[in-house]
Amino acid sequence: MTKLFILAITIGAGIFFIEMMKGKDSLTSKKYNYSKKDFIMTRAEHECFDALVKAVGEKYHVFPQVHLPSIVNNKVVGQNWKGAFKHINQKSVDFVLCDKAYLAPKLAIELDDKSHERADRIDRDGEVERILADAGLPLLRLENHGRFDPADLSRRIDESLNPAK
Repeated sequence: MTKLFILAITIGAGIFFIEMMKGKDSLTSKKYNYSKKDFIMTRAEHECFDALVKAVGEKYHVFPQVHLPSIVNNKVVGQNWKGAFKHINQKSVDFVLCDKAYLAPKLAIELDDKSHERADRIDRDGEVERILADAGLPLLRLENHGRFDPADLSRRIDESLNPAK
């Protein structure tokens, strides 16, 4: 009987210790603080966004700063879904054009500035291009020259969505 009593006490103490450690972990976890950003886009992105809306506003919705998991499916048969998700989770594109009827993504758009000349960004950009191409979502790369012409954007978007056969 004594052995059974000691076993019960030991198990109870173990459970108590585990629960206490769970509470301790949550109490000692770092609390991060946040503040609201003044803007969700840079000035260049905002100017491009305005020009895109003028260029396609009647036909498409323009969404800024879209993460890849929102527009490509990582759940492809034959691959590790969690690994595929982790691979795209930290990546985004500057804009996505979606049809107005179903909000289906039709075109991804990247606005390239000087940062896209860095080696790490060149590698990242190449991987985003590969991912989007594999998913069947066209990508339009725009160089940031400070001004965006809605008529020129409309033409380039049409060419991207309807490539010459």
